[in-house]
Amino acid sequence: MTPVHPGEILDHYRIENVVARSGMASVFRATDLNTGKQVAIKVPHPEMESDIALFERFQREGEIGRMLDHPGVMKVYANEKHDRVYMVMEWVEGRLLRQILHGHEPLPQERAIKIAVNVLNALDHIHSRGVAHRDLKPENIMVDDDDNIKLIDFGIASKADARRLTFGKLSNVMGTPDYISPEQVKGKRGDARSDLYSLGIILYEMLTGKVPFTGDGPFAIMNERVLNNPIPPRAVNSEITPQLQEIIYRALEREPANRYKNAEEFAWDLEHPDQVGVAERDELTNWKERKEPWARKVAFYVMLALIPVLVLGLLFWVAKHA
Repeated sequence: MTPVHPGEILDHYRIENVVARSGMASVFRATDLNTGKQVAIKVPHPEMESDIALFERFQREGEIGRMLDHPGVMKVYANEKHDRVYMVMEWVEGRLLRQILHGHEPLPQERAIKIAVNVLNALDHIHSRGVAHRDLKPENIMVDDDDNIKLIDFGIASKADARRLTFGKLSNVMGTPDYISPEQVKGKRGDARSDLYSLGIILYEMLTGKVPFTGDGPFAIMNERVLNNPIPPRAVNSEITPQLQEIIYRALEREPANRYKNAEEFAWDLEHPDQVGVAERDELTNWKERKEPWARKVAFYVMLALIPVLVLGLLFWVAKHA
């Protein structure tokens, strides 16, 4: 298949312009020539169609999208007979949450809570249908002028009764390093509580202007969330209430069983902060203590120990074959 370009006609859709690109597909704004309405069209990259796992993932994204029906989730329209593989979705006005957060300025607490509760309402819908988003991040949340939201990009979403697909690329199977849950770091599939963890990261970022875990690269960031604790939110932004900080910590529990049981419970606490008890947490005092991945240390020292052995072996081989 050849790439799609603005100005082309795709069946009865006129391609207007590119609005987003990912490793799997491009998203275009388009006009439905039958109705005159604006739509979004997601077209897989030509090379993706030769990768069976990626192609199946694209097809599954369409299937998941068509089974979801909630104002907080981008609608995927029913299949039509197409000349090529693509997905037709509703056109959503607004800005990505990432654009709103650009500049790393904290949002007012009331606004951050409203956006988070709206996201949780959408998550409650998809989770009730056995779907986990698994890549929740500000780039996948559209926000309109009234702070209503729509979840977009279910490219690595999973369905409870679907077989697991494997990928060669880390980002495709695991999600985005800044927002990935500890269980996904450990190679597990991720489920509804993984989405709640990711929203805890997003809530922390909305309220502080920073993500809680940083590092020199993706693996360093992921190691941080498995081994260490973030700076307490109130230490970054003193206007955050102790109750709201407690809510964030409950969402960011490393063990899924210790997090909120579901999106509804998370939303209830955000809407009733006066009824949230504040726990005495070790994370509030020991967050400055930093642990290093022991496996990395062991591998480093093993490599150092092997260098003389390898050098001697090489010298012996050269002497024998001289």
